[in-house]
Amino acid sequence: MSDIGGGSDPPSPSMSVASSEPSKSSGNTGFDANRIAEVKAWLVSQFDAVGKDVPDFEYTPRSIAHLHNVATLSQAKTQAATIVANDFRQKAAEYRSQASRIREILEHVGLVQDSLPSNVVSSSQVLASVANLLNIRDTELSSFLVAMADQSLRKTAVEEKRAKVQQESKELLDYTRKAIARLTYLKRTLAQLEDDIPPCEAQMEHWKTNLAIMESKERQYLQQYSNYKAMLNRVGYSPDISHGVLVEMAEHRKDLEKKTKPILETLRSYQDLPPDKALAALAIEDKKRQYAAAEKYLEDVLQSALASSE
Repeated sequence: MSDIGGGSDPPSPSMSVASSEPSKSSGNTGFDANRIAEVKAWLVSQFDAVGKDVPDFEYTPRSIAHLHNVATLSQAKTQAATIVANDFRQKAAEYRSQASRIREILEHVGLVQDSLPSNVVSSSQVLASVANLLNIRDTELSSFLVAMADQSLRKTAVEEKRAKVQQESKELLDYTRKAIARLTYLKRTLAQLEDDIPPCEAQMEHWKTNLAIMESKERQYLQQYSNYKAMLNRVGYSPDISHGVLVEMAEHRKDLEKKTKPILETLRSYQDLPPDKALAALAIEDKKRQYAAAEKYLEDVLQSALASSE
């Protein structure tokens, strides 16, 4: 029982002698003479069992406490193992005694193994082996039936577990295939994106160049806009004068030119008349009235055009 009781290896000298301080006297606090004696006795018994001497080491409070716990545990396990071993020995003796009685009974009734046919012996051995395999205590038919029913239930449970495991394995296989397909697709997409990086970088550089040019053009156009705005302010341009207003005024100018052209031609014809002061004065007054009327009409047209644009 040394494997059970003294299964723990003895403390190594390298671990026990680790402290460089000299050993303390038994009068120091933390040391118990009874514990030291019990530990020493236990060590001697364990090393004597394997034919070895107890190695020298330093007894410190820590090592004594650890070895005392190991010794207590080992002794408890040794005592328990001794009780179990004695019980097994007693049962073995009872089984041997019972086997002797059964053998005597079989000899009296003439059922000794040597006198039985070989096929009967073989059948008995097979029956005993099956009984041991089914873990039954006797060879009664009812015991065999109960054991077979139990085996059937176990078989059913195992088949159900097997079917469940197969289903889970099938699902895991399906998931694995899908994951592999997804991984392949992602790898292919990654490779495609990596191939698209150089063209995209070149396009980005082109866009950056164009953006710099556009920013330069924007500054240039803003400067030109400021210059044009200042020029328009100098010439008296106002937002009320739009392109439509200018077009309308140009059309009215053409109409007025058409209307004044006959008057100018008439005035030119007067230049060929003889110099008569009275007639010339009347003609001049008439032309002045016509010219004043034309100017008033032009002014009215311009005022109406400006009012309509506002």
